[in-house]
Amino acid sequence: MFGPDSQFHRFFNDPRWALAVLRATVLEAAHPQIGAALIDNSTFVAHPWRRLRNTLVSLHRMFGADDETRHREAARLNRLHARLSGTDAQNRPYDAMDPQVRAWVVATLFESSVTMCRLSGQPLDRITMERLYAEFQAFLAVLGDQAGHLPPTLKEFWPYYDHMVQEELEDTEALRIILYKLFDHLPAPPLLDGLPTVWAAGRALAGPVLGTITVASLPEPFRRRAGLPETPGAQALMQSVYTAAGLARFLPDNWIQAENVTSLLFLSPDSDNPHAAALTALRDRMKRAGALFRLVTPFPAQPGPTEGAGPQRDAEEFFTAVLDQTGDGYLDWPDLAAMARELSSRLDLDEPAETRLYHAYAEWWKELQAALDADGDGRISKEEYAAGVPSLAGPALIRVAEVLFSATDADGDGSIDADEYRALFRTAFRRTVAGSGSGSGSGTGAGAEAEAEAGTGQGARYSRSAFVKDFLSFMSGRSRSTAFDPLLAEA
Repeated sequence: MFGPDSQFHRFFNDPRWALAVLRATVLEAAHPQIGAALIDNSTFVAHPWRRLRNTLVSLHRMFGADDETRHREAARLNRLHARLSGTDAQNRPYDAMDPQVRAWVVATLFESSVTMCRLSGQPLDRITMERLYAEFQAFLAVLGDQAGHLPPTLKEFWPYYDHMVQEELEDTEALRIILYKLFDHLPAPPLLDGLPTVWAAGRALAGPVLGTITVASLPEPFRRRAGLPETPGAQALMQSVYTAAGLARFLPDNWIQAENVTSLLFLSPDSDNPHAAALTALRDRMKRAGALFRLVTPFPAQPGPTEGAGPQRDAEEFFTAVLDQTGDGYLDWPDLAAMARELSSRLDLDEPAETRLYHAYAEWWKELQAALDADGDGRISKEEYAAGVPSLAGPALIRVAEVLFSATDADGDGSIDADEYRALFRTAFRRTVAGSGSGSGSGTGAGAEAEAEAGTGQGARYSRSAFVKDFLSFMSGRSRSTAFDPLLAEA
């Protein structure tokens, strides 16, 4: 069911699957419980590339060949989802651990994989489809769904899917954001950071196309119920894009490996990865192209590159880039919980260490509420934050830094060595696939190594006091950080 011989593994490296995952995400967001959970807790608006990387890493772990890694990842996902519950705008409860909700997530991935093959003119035969369905059932079982909330057979699956589409899905806020807001405001991936004009031009062309083909690929009964527009020529465009993506299978295997593509997206120019030099040269050419583009077109001015920016941010920039993790314009508990999730995932923490980190963030949230929530509405606005910035680095934030240091200091020797430092600040995809927190592999930024050394002046070791000082300086908005910015500030 798992490993390199599985049907899923073949799809994972198929370029068409990027379109299928986007389609599946829209169908998930149309479920009222999932849509509400996304709006309240997800970082997909403010940090879409980070969310994409984490999703790919998780799927790679779950469908890999190593059983220990798979079960460790399943336990991590269950702990994450157990913390996601609440009520939506209509006061209806949602719970990410609801077995019917989890079954629908898996159902959308399976059905969208089948649909991508059909739309690209390569429909799956019955035996292959049944094997793929069995793999997704096994995936759900690893998460603990022994009751089988997915129908037991493929024949029974299709009536279940039709019922969900026709009776259960809704035109949710999350669905509308994904289709019509996310593409319009999608930030550049790390690869194109500092090339705002080039990225804006590409996004202006690709965004509407992706939105159009995604809507056209959705089930017709749902499109009608949700009032999604019927764009002339959308069906033909969709078929063409899926077919073109399918032709990529003739490219060399290493060109279309999801791991390689994602590593490239998250590769920074100062990385020690062997491809970094070629990236730097390419970026220089793209900058010149962007300058020429600005001269010959009336394209709107874009924000300047982050490279070379000063060491400090203004309060509003820090609030948006770091504190408002969910992108709703306010700071509240889900934003700090998102930070705890990201740090726990990077370090692959076990349950006790993860719980300590969440508790530390929860104490910080109580401290922030008491100091900054002037109107008592349970959240902190940009204005409230700007007025009370000095209160940000209180005792509770020091506790967060100390808990994070202890979690990073895997051997407990009172300092962070190079391997432990990489485990926390790594950004390359292949560093985060394995279940361990060792961080082995290539791709660590040279800037990170320099910062580790600067922490103590004793080679590549980082003392507790230096770590806490740097974390407080970053989280209070007093300074930028070549280590923490990619971890918590960049998209």
